[in-house]
Amino acid sequence: MPREIQNDDDWRSWRDEWQIRPDTVYLNHGSFGPTPRRVRECQQMWQQELASQPMDFFVRNYEPDWLAARRCLAEFVGTRPENLVFLENSTAAMNAVANSFRLGKHDEVLLTDHEYGAVVRIWQRACQAVGAAEPQIARLPPRFESAEQVVAAVFSAATDRTRLLVVSHITSPTAVILPVQEICREARRRGIAVCIDGPHAPAQIPLAIDELDCDFYTASLHKWVSAPIGSGFLYAAPTWQPLVKPPILSWGRLAPAKPTEWWEEFVWPGTRDPSAYLASTAAMDLLAEVGLANFRARSHYLAQYARRQIVALTGLEPPTPDDEHWYGSMASTPLPPGDAKGLQKSLWQDYGIEVPVIERDSRRAIRVSCHLYTTTKDIDLLMNALRGLLRREA
Repeated sequence: MPREIQNDDDWRSWRDEWQIRPDTVYLNHGSFGPTPRRVRECQQMWQQELASQPMDFFVRNYEPDWLAARRCLAEFVGTRPENLVFLENSTAAMNAVANSFRLGKHDEVLLTDHEYGAVVRIWQRACQAVGAAEPQIARLPPRFESAEQVVAAVFSAATDRTRLLVVSHITSPTAVILPVQEICREARRRGIAVCIDGPHAPAQIPLAIDELDCDFYTASLHKWVSAPIGSGFLYAAPTWQPLVKPPILSWGRLAPAKPTEWWEEFVWPGTRDPSAYLASTAAMDLLAEVGLANFRARSHYLAQYARRQIVALTGLEPPTPDDEHWYGSMASTPLPPGDAKGLQKSLWQDYGIEVPVIERDSRRAIRVSCHLYTTTKDIDLLMNALRGLLRREA
């Protein structure tokens, strides 16, 4: 029997996969996604295999299991396995790109003003290392209307010295789905390489990396895919693969095998627990069982439910249309001026609600993230808390 996206009871069996602490209303999957029960059990199984016979695990079984997990990931994100490597998260993957991409003193890196702060720092350091200018920042429009408008805003800051564009697929502070395929198309026309920062995209929106025609793609799997924390990936287009180096140099492959392909350098980075990578398949299997279209419809409905109520409460319009093309399972909605940190602290301490209140450009917004464990009751509790706290601030 098909589930109704509005009916919490129809989704209760999936909610039970998560064990959210009873004192917590968790609306912050976009920062740290809790791991479902069956995925935790899968990871614990791999850890038990490792602990009970490390030689058997590493020497005989690890590489085939790593390759099998990568095949599953490649199908999930729409590319060939040979274009992917596992890394701990999108930050590690972005560092690998920054350490591999050859910049000259007169080259420029272009980012947008909606990029994640850690990504900005990574490229500041990469530019400083070669004596290049600080990364250039393109200011996106205050109100998003069309893909063409966003593309024009991004490339208004490009110059003939721009070598690389780093752009989010879904922005972290503002939860906006950017038109990255159109951005990549224009970058290709201008001869600019593109690295897409995509930690929020896998599962939240359809993803087929090969269709984007980007040069690099970095992502975490512990967010919307709900794989264990410590699982992410790097995609490199074939043209760039010979230049990509691992952030930690080890054997690459277990001796006596020697790495000959770019990705083989990432298989063995030294002795570590790889269970998060191997258990990521269980998370993808869970979403396949739910149905990705079902997951997206349900989680978008909840994000929209929250966004519309917050807009009704504050009278402040978000920067994007109320459309699934602009936001998915996560919605950022403006709030009246005030103390962002204080409001977030009160929501947690007074009401047990875990949700980020973000200050940006002297304005604050609340970012509500929804997953299969989220209910309309959770959002109703948030709204009751917000009404009281905003009234107290006024």
